[in-house]
Amino acid sequence: MAQLRQDYQKFVDRDAEVVVVGPDDDKAFQEYWQKEQIPFVGLADPKHSVANRYGQEIKLLKMGRMPALMVVDKEGEARFVHYGSAMYDIPPDNQILGILDTLNKEK
Repeated sequence: MAQLRQDYQKFVDRDAEVVVVGPDDDKAFQEYWQKEQIPFVGLADPKHSVANRYGQEIKLLKMGRMPALMVVDKEGEARFVHYGSAMYDIPPDNQILGILDTLNKEK
């Protein structure tokens, strides 16, 4: 998440918003967001309703929720979806920024 925080303005410059959904409750999210000065939206999902809706896997032997990353356009269509197989399996920001550049050219 540190890289997302560092690159956040690059996402904003591409008319995109970053939303992070996590398993913690509202209080834990708020404390972490304030402590780390996270500039983007954090959505608490302790009952896993968002995770379940979007098919995010939970593997208890691998420390919980596996990473999932989606690029959703303004019409609500998922244009890129990545389900990680391990906690470190997250596409780099540059890859996502490239996808946003491509989508913006399609407009």
